Amino acid sequence: MTGAVGLEWVVEAHGCDPCALTELFRLDQLFEALIELLSLHPLGKTTWHQFPDTGGITGLSLLAESHLACHTFPEFGSLCLNVFCCRPRPDADLDHLLKQRFGASHVHVRRIERPYS
Repeated sequence: MTGAVGLEWVVEAHGCDPCALTELFRLDQLFEALIELLSLHPLGKTTWHQFPDTGGITGLSLLAESHLACHTFPEFGSLCLNVFCCRPRPDADLDHLLKQRFGASHVHVRRIERPYS
């Protein structure tokens, strides 16, 4: 299959509201929004872990397309997000989404094509 390519988005959001980065329901809503926007197919429930010292949260959702993962760092006001899809998808406005939901002042989105051959 010549020309087959996956897409990966690597996202860093800075200047976020530290309290928002400790609220699991906000991250769950972010994953739900991304799943809908990108027409993704979760294989089960998202796995979450909240760190007791900082309140930061790590989340992973396995997808039929690959995975959706995030890590929050309330002590730095940042959120890191990774979305990998085995097939091309239209881009979502991740900048707007993270500014709206987490108060990010700066969002850096890298869109990476992952060729298979």
